[in-house]
Amino acid sequence: MSVWDDLDLLLDSPSSLNVTSPTRGTVKDKANFNVEADAAALRDAIEGIGTTEKTLVEILTQRSNAQRQLIATAYHKSTGRTLIADLEGDTHGDFEDLLVALVKAPAVYDCHEVINAIKGAGTTESTLTELFASKSNKQIKAMSEVYLAETGRTLIQDLKSDVSGDYGNALLILAEGKRDESSNVDAGKAKADAKAMYEAGEKKWGTDEGKFIDILCHRSVPQLRQTLVEYKNISKKTLQESIESEMSGNLEELLVAVVKCIKNVPAYLAERIFESMKGLGTTESTLTRILVSRSEIDLLDIRAEFKKLFGYSLYSKLESEVSGSYGNALKHLCGQD
Repeated sequence: MSVWDDLDLLLDSPSSLNVTSPTRGTVKDKANFNVEADAAALRDAIEGIGTTEKTLVEILTQRSNAQRQLIATAYHKSTGRTLIADLEGDTHGDFEDLLVALVKAPAVYDCHEVINAIKGAGTTESTLTELFASKSNKQIKAMSEVYLAETGRTLIQDLKSDVSGDYGNALLILAEGKRDESSNVDAGKAKADAKAMYEAGEKKWGTDEGKFIDILCHRSVPQLRQTLVEYKNISKKTLQESIESEMSGNLEELLVAVVKCIKNVPAYLAERIFESMKGLGTTESTLTRILVSRSEIDLLDIRAEFKKLFGYSLYSKLESEVSGSYGNALKHLCGQD
């Protein structure tokens, strides 16, 4: 049985969509933190002849984001330049992207990932799917505020002109960051929702996607978990299996991601990390985004789920897949099992 079919423990386990515990991250505040010393060390590493990557990695991956913000302020004060601009001028490629990501505040980084996914020709739907399926209302609202401040437009406005059809409808609902957050479960409603989705999909010729979108993108996590159990009772298949057989393309991927995140966000992200390193070449942008953005939220849980799903540690996979300063920085963020 795969991690996605086991519904027995679902109703009692916490969800990182509405509970974020700071104790599940791999990166914590550094004790005896000295902001001036860190800013000076970074300045020496960047201004010296040849950049000292080791110093950049050790400082930026071993401080919390709040501490990095203080370092960036002190750096600007002492040099008159921004730390991000200096990193961009002095490093390159995936290593540069990773260091810059670490220096941005979380909501700013999330916002820039959305901007990158929708700018230029073609939209990176897989990035949008991951971002909006795996984030809490609070994270989505913070990202939207930065988006408005930086672009002068609302996130919803820009997404509307970029995504369309059923996929667009579902994504826009998630991007509003208004998922019900109550912890009460209405068993009758869960049964009715399960039945409605069964009748809109498995039971009829052609699928009424709107019914799935409405239920999966609006209801609370505890309510949907109960609905997943009820659905399996009615259909004898999991809701994920039904979506996979009834739908296709971006909508299928988004609704499957939503169902997975309702069950277990860390396991979903562990799968995303695995996919990013599968086959020829690595999708570094996905690897960077997940390790940076979850390093203070639930990277310990992602590591544990990765080992459960694939039988070896995330650290060992990183050792065999990524190298150089970029690989070292990722391994520092991951931490050894």
